[in-house]
Amino acid sequence: MTVTYDYTGKSVLVTGGTRGIGAGIAAAFRAAGAEVTVCARTAPEPRGAGAHGSARAGVGPPGNGFAQAEVGVPGGGGRRLAQAGVRFVRADVRVPEDVERLLAGFDRLDVVVNNAGGSPPAPLEGTSPRLHARVIELNLTAPLLVSQRAYPLLAASGGAVIMIGSASGARPSPGTSAYGAAKAGLHHLARCLAAEWAPRVRVNTVVVGLATTLDTPAFDNPAFDTPAVDTPAPGTSGPGASGYGTPAREASARDASGHYGGRSDLDGRAIPAGRMATPADVARACLWLAAPGYVTGAEVRVDGGGEIPAWRHLVSGDIS
Repeated sequence: MTVTYDYTGKSVLVTGGTRGIGAGIAAAFRAAGAEVTVCARTAPEPRGAGAHGSARAGVGPPGNGFAQAEVGVPGGGGRRLAQAGVRFVRADVRVPEDVERLLAGFDRLDVVVNNAGGSPPAPLEGTSPRLHARVIELNLTAPLLVSQRAYPLLAASGGAVIMIGSASGARPSPGTSAYGAAKAGLHHLARCLAAEWAPRVRVNTVVVGLATTLDTPAFDNPAFDTPAVDTPAPGTSGPGASGYGTPAREASARDASGHYGGRSDLDGRAIPAGRMATPADVARACLWLAAPGYVTGAEVRVDGGGEIPAWRHLVSGDIS
C-alpha cells in the first residue's frame, strides 16, 4: 500500500533543514508539493563540495530535492536553492532577533517542523556551565521561540507544529544530561502548546531513536562550531531530536557502530526492527502529523521498537 500526500499550495518551515534528517523532512514536503523554507546558521554546500576538496553530497543523499546552486530571491529574506523550490534563510534559532527576521519573511505558514538541535558528549562533571546552557537553548528554548513567533501565521491557516524529539528525552541520557533534560522539556512543551492552542493549531512530537543519515554530511549545528561527530555519547542512543543524528550529533551509516563500541554487527540486534531509523522514516511521520486531522498533543515514536534491553541478551547468552 502506498500513502501519498498533497501539500500543494502549503508553506512549510523546517529548522535545521539543510542536512541529515532535517534535509530528509524538507525533501519529503517538497516532493509532496509544498513550498519549503529551511534555515540554519550557515548555507548548505553545493553538491559535490566537501571538506578538503573531497566530493560528498551537499545537503543530503541524491534525489533529495536540493539543488547544487543558490540564487538570490529579491525580498525573500533568504536564498532559493536553484531548481528545487526550497528557500534557505540564514538564522540562528536561539536568537530572538533571527527568529523574528526568519518568520517575518512569511505571508502564509502551514507547518513548522522544529528540527534543529543536538549536543556533543557532555558529562556534567568538569564541563562548562555555558555549554549546557547552550544545549538547552538550542533544544528547548529555540523551538519555543520559533513556535511562539509562528503561532499567528499557523492559527490563520489552521496549521501544525511538529517537534523532532529524541529517545534521550524519554529515558536516562548519561553523558548528555542537559540534552536529555531539554528533549524531555520539548516533549512536554508540545503537549502544553497542543492544549493551549487547540483547536486552531495542532502540536505533536516525533520521538526519534537511533538513526542513520546514510552518509548525509554532518548537520551544521547552530550551537557548536566543533566538527560533527557521527556517533552518540557512550551509553546513549537515539538521534538528537533535531533529527541530527544522535545526542553526540549526526549519525552516519559508517560511524553509528560507535554507539555499540565499534560493534557494527550489533546494530540490528539492539533494535527490535532490525535497523536504525532513516530520514525517510522520520519524514513519513511528519507528513502524516502535518496533514489536517484530529491528532494533537501526541508523541509518535520512530525508534524501531526502542532498544532491546541487555538482560535479554544476557539471559540468552547472546552477548559478549
